[in-house]
Amino acid sequence: MSGGFRRIGVLFVVCLCAAVLVSCSRPPAQLTSAWPRADAERTVSRPPLPARWPYTGLDASSESAISRRPLSVKIENSPQARPQIGINSADVVYETITEGGITRFNCIFHSKVPATVGPVRSARLSDLWVVPQYDALFFFSGASSSVNARVRSAGLPDLSEDAGVSRPYWRSRERSAPHNLMLDTVKARAEAKARGLATTARLEPLAFDRRSLESTPAVARIDIPFSPASSVTWVYDAASGTYLRSNNGREHRDGETGQQVRADNVVVMWVRYRPVSRDKVGSTTYDIELGGKGRVSIFRDGTRFDGEWRAGPDAPPVFRAKDGTPLKLAVGRTWFEVIPLDGRVIMR
Repeated sequence: MSGGFRRIGVLFVVCLCAAVLVSCSRPPAQLTSAWPRADAERTVSRPPLPARWPYTGLDASSESAISRRPLSVKIENSPQARPQIGINSADVVYETITEGGITRFNCIFHSKVPATVGPVRSARLSDLWVVPQYDALFFFSGASSSVNARVRSAGLPDLSEDAGVSRPYWRSRERSAPHNLMLDTVKARAEAKARGLATTARLEPLAFDRRSLESTPAVARIDIPFSPASSVTWVYDAASGTYLRSNNGREHRDGETGQQVRADNVVVMWVRYRPVSRDKVGSTTYDIELGGKGRVSIFRDGTRFDGEWRAGPDAPPVFRAKDGTPLKLAVGRTWFEVIPLDGRVIMR
């Protein structure tokens, strides 16, 4: 092969090697594909919330259990009435002033209903608010003619002993009249059904905070001097996280269990007491306005929260702090102490 042809061959080989090197140095072509098309956003179903009692926030056995209509029972608090039967089982208790400065209770029984409660006494105008707010069946022993007229005109489910509803009521031989009228709660519910009253309801719950507050107790004792005839003290028991009640300096006990009366929440509501009549001995009957709004102090977990209460005619009260944030109750039983606008509360 001549020198010219050799040079051409060498040049061809060099060019071929260069081409190979260039092709090897190029990045490989990238493979692309379209994102998968989503026709709907993926959702993960949440487990259903457990059934909870609307007035304690505690877990209930079923939805049908919590739809049972509550019982509102008017229970007296004169010295002859103590120890009352079953009040430690009430989900909610309202305590208000009646004639002579003594107090009286409206007890709302729902999650736990003892076989017997009492002693049952007469209704007051404050019940015109409490009963519909908790959509309860109303059990009491008569009232003044003016209060009875208001109960009827308001359309409350009147199951008063003096209105001819006798079967659920009975007299205890262990107490003197009129402080011995008791209510059989099984017969009470049966009587309501027999009279065509609804025994189930869709209830508006109280607002609960399921977290326990971890703090040093800011208020260990609450004294509420309703009147010279009735003074109440609540002492915070850190071991149980509840408040223990005394009445006129003595431990207040439940006659059913013998245990001291206790509550998970003590709610002090300042409301307007408007005198409407006087009885033969000069004692005043009050119209107590539990609708609208007013000042409130909530005691839970040994701590005090101040704010405002608001309530309408057909739902329990709601509470807000001064900045508008909700104030919620501790899970458990609540005792409402309803005091006049000028009423005092002593805290230690």
